[in-house]
Amino acid sequence: MPSFESPAPVSHPSSPAIPRQFIATGPLTGRIRVPGDKSISHRSLMLSALAVGESRVTGLLEGEDVLATAAAMRAMGAQIERQADGEWRIHGVGVGGLMQPRTALDMGNSGTSTRLLMGLLASHALTATFIGDASLSRRPMGRVIEPLSRMGADFTGAPGGTLPLTMRGIAPAVPIEYRLPVASAQVKSAVLLAGLNTPGVTTVIEPVPTRDHSERMLRGFGAELTVEIDEAGARVIRLTGEAELRPQTIVVPGDPSSAAFFVVAALLVPGSDLVIENVGLNPTRAGLFDVLRQMGGAIEEVNRRDVGGEPVADLRVRHSALTGIEVDPAIAPSMIDEFPVLFVAAALAKGRTVTRGLDELRVKESDRIAAMHAALTLVGARVTEAEDGLIIDGSDGEPLSGGNNAAVSTHLDHRIAMSMAMAGLASRHGVTVDDTRPIATSFPTFEALLAGAMGT
Repeated sequence: MPSFESPAPVSHPSSPAIPRQFIATGPLTGRIRVPGDKSISHRSLMLSALAVGESRVTGLLEGEDVLATAAAMRAMGAQIERQADGEWRIHGVGVGGLMQPRTALDMGNSGTSTRLLMGLLASHALTATFIGDASLSRRPMGRVIEPLSRMGADFTGAPGGTLPLTMRGIAPAVPIEYRLPVASAQVKSAVLLAGLNTPGVTTVIEPVPTRDHSERMLRGFGAELTVEIDEAGARVIRLTGEAELRPQTIVVPGDPSSAAFFVVAALLVPGSDLVIENVGLNPTRAGLFDVLRQMGGAIEEVNRRDVGGEPVADLRVRHSALTGIEVDPAIAPSMIDEFPVLFVAAALAKGRTVTRGLDELRVKESDRIAAMHAALTLVGARVTEAEDGLIIDGSDGEPLSGGNNAAVSTHLDHRIAMSMAMAGLASRHGVTVDDTRPIATSFPTFEALLAGAMGT
């Protein structure tokens, strides 16, 4: 079996695929700490770049997606430096002070970087071209283009509103009231970021709550932002534009989406008793842990505390017998990125797990519904694909057969790769993923942490 000892290599479109087999060599034990939250890391860089003065950030996720955001903000005038001790220092240019980038902004594989930066730049009088890798270039940007166009920005993209895409921002932009047609934290955040440099009040109405890092952090940086619940139960978010942001000192909590893989692995591998330190438990992000507890998972919160306005705890996770459930579609926005690894947990549960309302998974880095259906079927799980989710009949704790020398296709999707790695730990013969390079986009230390937790 190939070694787990070296971190995942940096992916590059022209480098060859790196297949890897994953199989458990023992239970997961001890204590680990996952990298910083990706959503908070992106926003820390963007908002710090718009503050006047120096912000300091520790715990920043140093994966390729976040580094793409840092490079873009540097290209538009912010000074961003990493210190030897891992602290990042950002000298911002002020709201409205971003400069015309001289070259195209390469977003790599990061849909979050692309959509949030489109919003940030929409209310600046500059022109920017966004490019990305093959996977990102297939992802639709129309949901963001539509509201930003109402504010006055202009877009020219590939057919279907995909990258490469050129945006011509406008200042002053027009404040709008926008009701989200689908639950999307990225669309919400893009509109709010555009509102920062827009005179008047920009309003976003959110019928279904999504992750609220943007609202928390905008207020933390000094923006005038209010949230109310209307008579229909929707969240009404109002941001007063032409904001003056103040520099901040930020401690980024561990990413719950990264912790999710180790939580599921510890639940599935017999004998496991693992503590994952410093995990962000923002209620708009922690839905997976609630679902796994409903399935019988032993997940204990230890030393719960607040760090920079975000709830944080250490998670103690022990091997558990899981039972299939019908997952409430209303919880989907709080765990949308964690469904691939939930599917793995469901494949080992007793009975049937039903998931619905997951249309958003069709337009992620890959079609995650189709990709996980194919991958889990290949390794011996019983899975039925529906239009908006998967129905999984679990193995009652019996290990999956494994890949039988066939590699599962990850479609250059980091979460598919890591989810199927976890399936390998719960299989008889291991699972080979066809390419581990995409893991570096969000979790560059994944393989090293996994090796350490299993004592290899």
